[in-house]
Amino acid sequence: MPSIPQKLCFGPLELSPAVTLAPMAGVTDTVFRRFIRNLGGCGLIMTEFTSSHGILADDRRRKGGKKPHRRSSFNYLYFEPDEHPIVAQLFGSDPQVLADAARVVEDLGFDGVDMNFGCPVKKVVKCNGGSGLLRDLPLIEEILTAVRKAVSIPFTCKFRTGWDDDDIVCCEVGKIAEQVGLQGVALHGRTRAQGYSGTANWDWIAALKQSVSIPVVGNGDVFSPEDAVRMFEHTGCDGVMIGRAAASNPWIFRQIQQYVATGRYDEPTEADRYRMIKDYYELLVEKQDKISGEVSGKMKQFATYFTRGVRNGSQLRKAIYRAEGPEHVLETVDRFFEEQLVSAA
Repeated sequence: MPSIPQKLCFGPLELSPAVTLAPMAGVTDTVFRRFIRNLGGCGLIMTEFTSSHGILADDRRRKGGKKPHRRSSFNYLYFEPDEHPIVAQLFGSDPQVLADAARVVEDLGFDGVDMNFGCPVKKVVKCNGGSGLLRDLPLIEEILTAVRKAVSIPFTCKFRTGWDDDDIVCCEVGKIAEQVGLQGVALHGRTRAQGYSGTANWDWIAALKQSVSIPVVGNGDVFSPEDAVRMFEHTGCDGVMIGRAAASNPWIFRQIQQYVATGRYDEPTEADRYRMIKDYYELLVEKQDKISGEVSGKMKQFATYFTRGVRNGSQLRKAIYRAEGPEHVLETVDRFFEEQLVSAA
């Protein structure tokens, strides 16, 4: 029978099972996270990565009694009581700003704070954020030291193997994190140069695990329960983090638990996907002032994700993108699935 660790601890923060949701920009807002929580099988959820400068600017506005912006950083940091345990991920490159932002995160009641050294997006890297910091290990150490001193909640960081294949630094970053006093690290097995192309090199996750004594979470190319088990077996990591696969298959965490318990797992039916889209829309409308994007755009984005694997799904995705407004998106989805049911009868 396949097996995975059923517990992962970042200091006093105990997670069960040892499978976590990766922070994803534009994806892991409160609506999506709550769906993951309700489906079960996920030990930890994380926010979208959030600008440390933005947090401090919006915190000043809030304390000054000013109305928050539509795209306020506090929308990224909004969470409901049923989302615990939850960790906020920050990005930036100024140690003091990051330390101050981490204090805000702690005051908001998060269970932990995570630092992003992995984002490969150009506009983040050019500001020396995300994976751009992998070219400056002394600055990484300065950042981690400042944030560690600023907060008492569990502190972790997520990074890539290196800038490119000629500059692999993941083991060095892991050692810095351990020396500074972080409670865990997560490694995406690609370089910044790869972006999301090619394949994740799990050998570097294994090497990092051998280099440090703090928990190591592996990330990259886990698209199925079988992949999750293989990553644990191949790397010896303490936990597995799932990102892009969860966007199109939010059931993956529950599937992993089914697979470990029985050796098999259920695939979501078209009815499951239809119900997910409808429920997602209703919660989007309810929480529209607590998310970072417009309801219509979010609806199109996730209707596209949730219909991967549906019969004639490409036709639906084209129709969704032509739809005007969230109600039209929902009407398009309703009509499509009604026709699917008739054709399958």
